[in-house]
Amino acid sequence: MQPKVVYGNAAVEGVNRWGWFMGHFITPEDDPRSTEMLEVKWAVHKAGDSRTDWAVNNQAATLSILIHGEFRLQFEDREILLTCEGDYVLWCAGVPHSWVAESDCTIVTLRWPSKPGDSVGLGASN
Repeated sequence: MQPKVVYGNAAVEGVNRWGWFMGHFITPEDDPRSTEMLEVKWAVHKAGDSRTDWAVNNQAATLSILIHGEFRLQFEDREILLTCEGDYVLWCAGVPHSWVAESDCTIVTLRWPSKPGDSVGLGASN
């Protein structure tokens, strides 16, 4: 039987999944955090952490929200620097991106829907 209330710590629960703690990849499947509706990630980055390779989600839209610090997202046609608590970037499926932590920072990221194999690496950014 599926529990009606679930609690925990995002950082602890996401440690083996690069910070992701809600989505299709959660087992058992009757856990309320196991869903194909969305994915949720808690990420704590040290200054200089980066994803230098471009990646794209073929089906999922993505929303990244800055909790604290400075975080730069790179897209084919622009870079966006998140500097104030609550700054966010939303991008649609099919948009290549990479990122770098400009300072120690914390980011919450949501993706929807949550589909296996949707995130695809495209190679090194320019």
